[in-house]
Amino acid sequence: MEERKLYPIKFCTLQDDYSWGSEEFKLADLGYRDSLVREGWLAGNSLGELMDTYMDRISGDNSYEYYGRQFPTCVRLLKVRGKMPLRVHPDDDTAGQRYDFLGKDKLWYVLRTGKDARIGIGMKQSTDAETFFKACLDASVDGLLNIVAPHAGQSLRIRPGTVHYAEGDMDILEIAQSSPMDFCLCPWGRPMEDGEFDPSLTLADALDFIDYRRFSYTPPEGDTLADCEAFTITRMKLDSPVKCNNSGYGSFILYSCIKGAASLQLDILGQTAAFPVREGETMLVPAECEDFVIVPTEKDTVLLETTSDRIQPDSYTGDRSGSSTE
Repeated sequence: MEERKLYPIKFCTLQDDYSWGSEEFKLADLGYRDSLVREGWLAGNSLGELMDTYMDRISGDNSYEYYGRQFPTCVRLLKVRGKMPLRVHPDDDTAGQRYDFLGKDKLWYVLRTGKDARIGIGMKQSTDAETFFKACLDASVDGLLNIVAPHAGQSLRIRPGTVHYAEGDMDILEIAQSSPMDFCLCPWGRPMEDGEFDPSLTLADALDFIDYRRFSYTPPEGDTLADCEAFTITRMKLDSPVKCNNSGYGSFILYSCIKGAASLQLDILGQTAAFPVREGETMLVPAECEDFVIVPTEKDTVLLETTSDRIQPDSYTGDRSGSSTE
């Protein structure tokens, strides 16, 4: 079994429903949520089991050296139909020291907006922990936040320490580090819903890592939506076939189809195999699949490409000179 060649993988969707809408896990290795392979000879295996068995063949040399058997990226579809609780997440250092987990950096990509759609992200003006704490307790914290009127195609990088929520009617694709470190800061007067947050991750515990500075939104330049240590996310507008070589990344590749459809074609045992990815689906291309072609099968196809080529620092010098994101 170990000698069989890996192939591009799609997973079964896991869905959780809440009063504000729902979240669909397209790809997750979180322990409490672990995606199952949908098709092929690996069907029925969880992403965690794939990482335990195939390790760097799945994630790539650099990613495996840094993250080990934890798959580093999670993809969710947020269907917002109300008002999400205000939340925040810590960076890797804080999460690792206090909870032995990864921190969370993430990107929100707005797929669709409807009535009363808005996103609260960061502070409208610089504030302090005491003012913010009191505003969360009486649910008046909206008045402290920077409010964005989102539009389809907009992306928002949400760094650790940045408070945020979404409300109204919209669909958001979230690409994030694999971490359960979401702290509920304000549920807007409603009881906390079962399973959405760890009840031990409280407002008081988050106060010392929240960024209280005035938030400044900088739109991404071109189609590179995010380029940081945790991931690189690029928007691909396909109007013709694209040849890809994965060997330069040292990483898996994720393709999330946000419009149209495409086919990933590669050689397996001397024959060309085709793996379709359609709107709303995310496909994992293991690092082992180095050479392939992406062929658009519908007009105006758009994919989001995610890689994670993070380099483990040298244990003596702390040097990260091999990283493509530095």
